[in-house]
Amino acid sequence: MSKPVKFYYDLLSQPSRAMVIFLKLARIPYEDLPVALRNGEHLSEDFKNQVNRFQRVPCINDNGFKLSESVAIVRYLANKHKIPDTWYPQDAKKQALVDEYLEWQHNNTRITCALYFQLMWLKPLLTGKKPTEKEVDTHLQRVVTTLDAIENIWLEKTPFLAGNEVTVADLWAACEIEQLTLTPYDFRKGRPRLTAWLEKVRSSSNPHYDEAHKILKKLAEKTSAKL
Repeated sequence: MSKPVKFYYDLLSQPSRAMVIFLKLARIPYEDLPVALRNGEHLSEDFKNQVNRFQRVPCINDNGFKLSESVAIVRYLANKHKIPDTWYPQDAKKQALVDEYLEWQHNNTRITCALYFQLMWLKPLLTGKKPTEKEVDTHLQRVVTTLDAIENIWLEKTPFLAGNEVTVADLWAACEIEQLTLTPYDFRKGRPRLTAWLEKVRSSSNPHYDEAHKILKKLAEKTSAKL
């Protein structure tokens, strides 16, 4: 009998949070192996050689089969396990619509939100230096363009990104966007569809959604007190 998949993650990592929520919703057994990125645990030679050659999270070890990159992991696990069809549909067309967002996000939601978060929160924390006005304007405009696309294109005709039901596409997008709560930018303002969608994603995946974002919310409260 195979053992539960070993799952390495950090809840300050956007795709890690998405994976945690997915694993619990899909009821996939896993060994809980948190990695403290803030302490550099992922940078050790042991982690590189034994866990993930790219030294990042999330990643898994499924009885000797190692895999990184959250999108690849969710597709693998959905293919291997019998999960609720809504999260990653078996129907070819429905699945393609989920994959369409998961591929689009790499150069949009993922990179724009992450880079803005790093610029506004992570780098100042690590270096003690504030970003320049030009850097802020450049990165913020990219975030605005991405979120406007979600508001006006992805959510124009359907309540969720890939149709009328919540899927992993929504989980991955929501976790990326939630990271912006650590910055001064109010991503909900002027975006009623995105705001309503985010609440629907949260309610449809709770209590796991709130549990995964507990640390982020606490950090956001501390950050907002300093702004």
